[in-house]
Amino acid sequence: MKSIIVVNHPLIEHSLTVIRRKETGTEEFRRHAGIVSKILLVEVMKGLGTMSIRIETPLATMTGKKLKDDVVVVPVLRAGLAMLFAIQDFLPSVSVGFVGLERDEKTAQAREYYQKLPKIFASHKVLVIDPMLATGGSFDDTVTLLKAKGAKHITIVSIVSAPEGIKHMQKRHPDVHIVTAAIDSHLNDRKFIVPGLGDFGDRYFGT
Repeated sequence: MKSIIVVNHPLIEHSLTVIRRKETGTEEFRRHAGIVSKILLVEVMKGLGTMSIRIETPLATMTGKKLKDDVVVVPVLRAGLAMLFAIQDFLPSVSVGFVGLERDEKTAQAREYYQKLPKIFASHKVLVIDPMLATGGSFDDTVTLLKAKGAKHITIVSIVSAPEGIKHMQKRHPDVHIVTAAIDSHLNDRKFIVPGLGDFGDRYFGT
């Protein structure tokens, strides 16, 4: 599939198995979800640009590198917060915007209930993070909003994706890159990913 990267890594395979298992408790779920999120985000950030900078080590002067790209991270509330915690370990001063979307359990349609975004410029690298890419509705709404605000370089990051959601996003936003840890079989009649891992937010936050 074009514009999609499935990140393969032994640690992802192990931790993803742990968070899929229905017996996994909240503490263990959080820890392993964090591991998967960090590996995914390291893959995403491989594309960030750097610039040379002269520094002094305790022994000598040398040329090092520093990030030059400005990054904006937009977690889709509430499950996206789990991945935000992971990226802040790498980029503690990253700009963060929030889009709150709540899924109607009967229609599977997303309803926006909150929005707070920083100023977005065309040069920004924008990461939209949500652990589950199911129907693609929430990602679609968020990406559409961000484009209207001026975003030109958008990558969406999910832990588990469904083929239906990927197809939806590639049709609606062919310019947006997708990075995920797994592409599962399908959506069931309740629009949950199968085999999936259940409701990520409920399992991560213990609700």
